[in-house]
Amino acid sequence: MFSPVCYMTEEDIMSNPRPLRVGFVPEHFSTPIHFAQKYFGLDAELTPFPSGTGHMITALRAGDIDVGIGLTEGWVAGLGKEDAPGDGGYRIVGTYVETPLCWAISTGADRPEITSVDSLNGGKIGVSRIGSGSYVMGFVLADQRGWLSSSSSSASSSSPYADTVVLDTFANLRRAVNSGEADFFMWEHFTSKRYYDSGEIRRVGEIYTPWSSWKIVASTKLTAAGGEMTDARLGDLFAKLDRGIKHFNENHDEAVRYISTELDYSEEDAREWLKTVKFPEHTKGVDPAVVKKTVEILQKAGVLAEGKGLGSEAMIAS
Repeated sequence: MFSPVCYMTEEDIMSNPRPLRVGFVPEHFSTPIHFAQKYFGLDAELTPFPSGTGHMITALRAGDIDVGIGLTEGWVAGLGKEDAPGDGGYRIVGTYVETPLCWAISTGADRPEITSVDSLNGGKIGVSRIGSGSYVMGFVLADQRGWLSSSSSSASSSSPYADTVVLDTFANLRRAVNSGEADFFMWEHFTSKRYYDSGEIRRVGEIYTPWSSWKIVASTKLTAAGGEMTDARLGDLFAKLDRGIKHFNENHDEAVRYISTELDYSEEDAREWLKTVKFPEHTKGVDPAVVKKTVEILQKAGVLAEGKGLGSEAMIAS
């Protein structure tokens, strides 16, 4: 007996598209995504990427996910590199967090030779992946501290650090600064804080992103060549995320319970984080000025080279 699926027409298939495959970082920032799925019927296959934005870029280009929710600097750097494959694989389509991100700068618990951020000049930086936020912010830190020489102020030049150690996961980064494989790494403040409290790693300093910290991107398979979003599922995603954010804003106690029980943060840290973060009322759309500013700063920091890769306007689909 034949399976009924054999009689499905192309029209039937197109009228019942599969849910979007959405990549996200399983940290406290993901709480509105959880609410969108729990309460408002977000129809998506959610895939956690604990190693961050750089890993999602790889997954988007491989066709493993359709949408990614991650760090602004990672998305922009991925599209602005001159060696980005093909059409870059994705476009920036929305804004997920409006506030800057505080990156904590960490070293090993027993590294007495590292006394301050200036002690890290010329040291070994640990990153999750090349092109990730932890990688990009290393250049921004070097630029702000004056560690970039005139010869190293382009994306084609060598790193301002003695070595860039790719370690994939947050756990590997913590291990590496204690073993001496790396001297320091940067990760989001509240995710790092519990490991300061436990004594596993030590805080050296902090740096804020000079841009709003989280953006939403979609595979170029979901956008038109002219820069328009063509897949109706994206509209539903934005609408459900907006409702998840509204619920988050109106139910902070519930958000704290979820973060402190499901995401491995203390209740105190969750409440402190709530004071620092602002999600947009509407996630669809991107301020071109934010992307342009990010490109300019990454060029100045030597992450991107002027005239190479996609320009800021071409990075955005509307």
